[in-house]
Amino acid sequence: MDKNTQMVYTYHNETKHSQLQYAKSLGYMDWATQPDPYRSYADTTKTTLALSFENKSLEYSQIFTQLKDEKEKVVAPLCLESVSQFFQFSLGLAAIKEFGDQSWALRCNASSGNLQPSEAYIIAKDIEGIEDGLHHYAPLEHQLELLSSATSELALPNNSFLVSLSSIVWREAWKYGERSWRYTQLDCGHALKALEVSAFILGWKIDVIRTKDTELQSLIGFDQAHRYVPEERELPDMLLLVTLDDTVLTSDINVNALGNALADTYEGKANQLSLNWHKWDILEKIEDATLSDELKHFKNDTYEENPYRKISGLAKDIVLNRRSAQVMNKDDCTITKNEFETILASVKSDNSPIHLVVFVHSVEEMDQGLYILIRNDAQLEALKSLLKETFLWERVDTDAGALYKLQNGDMKTISQSISCSQEIASHGAFTLGMLAQFTEQIQEFGASRYKELYWECGAIGQQLYLETTSLNLSATGIGCFLDDMLHEVIGLQANEYQTLYHFTVGRGLVDERLSTIKPYANK
Repeated sequence: MDKNTQMVYTYHNETKHSQLQYAKSLGYMDWATQPDPYRSYADTTKTTLALSFENKSLEYSQIFTQLKDEKEKVVAPLCLESVSQFFQFSLGLAAIKEFGDQSWALRCNASSGNLQPSEAYIIAKDIEGIEDGLHHYAPLEHQLELLSSATSELALPNNSFLVSLSSIVWREAWKYGERSWRYTQLDCGHALKALEVSAFILGWKIDVIRTKDTELQSLIGFDQAHRYVPEERELPDMLLLVTLDDTVLTSDINVNALGNALADTYEGKANQLSLNWHKWDILEKIEDATLSDELKHFKNDTYEENPYRKISGLAKDIVLNRRSAQVMNKDDCTITKNEFETILASVKSDNSPIHLVVFVHSVEEMDQGLYILIRNDAQLEALKSLLKETFLWERVDTDAGALYKLQNGDMKTISQSISCSQEIASHGAFTLGMLAQFTEQIQEFGASRYKELYWECGAIGQQLYLETTSLNLSATGIGCFLDDMLHEVIGLQANEYQTLYHFTVGRGLVDERLSTIKPYANK
């Protein structure tokens, strides 16, 4: 086993929560070091982006059906206004919350503790109103910051542009300590899915480009150390091709050639996010271990047909109204079977290494109990051999995917215990854990595959948020859970599979003390 793979296992085991001990953190909130949730670059040319609140959009279910039917597809032209909408309805501000003299922003992409470690960059060419080159997207002001103009040698396919996602783990480490790297990667997955859905609203295609992390570091300029605060390390995650043309392929992109068409040294110095910092050595080690000189293996999830979706709201309104419920209504927690199937079918897959262990609490026409949604039939027999021998493995009659009932019974108490005793896990209609094929994925694809598994889980989470919002239900991602307690409940005794992310769905209670204000009121 090479040292990077060993570091993955070390980090994963040392950052598990257990009944005896949680993963290491400060144990208190050091408010003096709270980082700025907004990256900005000084001394750069800014491009103001128009707001898209009044723009028309397709109904939510239509953005998925048009993927399968080219005749129904409505494609927005590539221009400044459509790029503006693309970013606003993915990574932009969704609302401002106020309580007394305090206020804070919510964004379209969900984030652990609303700490927002993800950043986005665009490489544009021949888009009217946007200078050719590399820009940073600044969500607070909804603008682009020009980091490097491009020469005429910049080669991009027609009607296409690139987006790079990156992460600043310090924003999460400030609160969550050593487990924060996990949450940072989940947030990257949330951001990816948010960008995908925003592209679908515009009728655009979006795909992950197979790149090397070292190439991306150079392309986005993170290797220009003088422009960044070293304690606030920012690293690249992925590069995305966004295009209006279905014939354009990710293989058409030459990352090294792109870099040659940009300046040797970029404009703009990154802002300092904190006054001081707490160092977590293990975070830098896992970041280094999962940086790769190999091409990434991560691919976007494919969308399966969802026969349960009904007409709901406009897609843009679903995106803007997505929230993380803080409290579930235990007295009104029952949902219909159709709602349950709609939610599961939205993340149906036939080739994913991520499966869903589902604790059903209160769903009409369904027994309380423990279920599993198999998202790759090729792994079914392996899972049967690894999980408890006493499980029923009764196939549920549904088009939402390969759903099996494992065990009957009231699972509210155990699901709450698994979720760090949070009542939100027992007061909803159901709770789930995302169980990832672990050892085989890392052995086959290398240490960098570890973070890609979190990306996929985060993307599933963002989709679950949107689907529940479309049904006027509530959801919350749960990062605090007792890893091995879940494994014990299902009988898993080794590292072949590991749970990486948990989620709960129900009917959220609204905190009437908080006021909600439309964002960007000053624009």
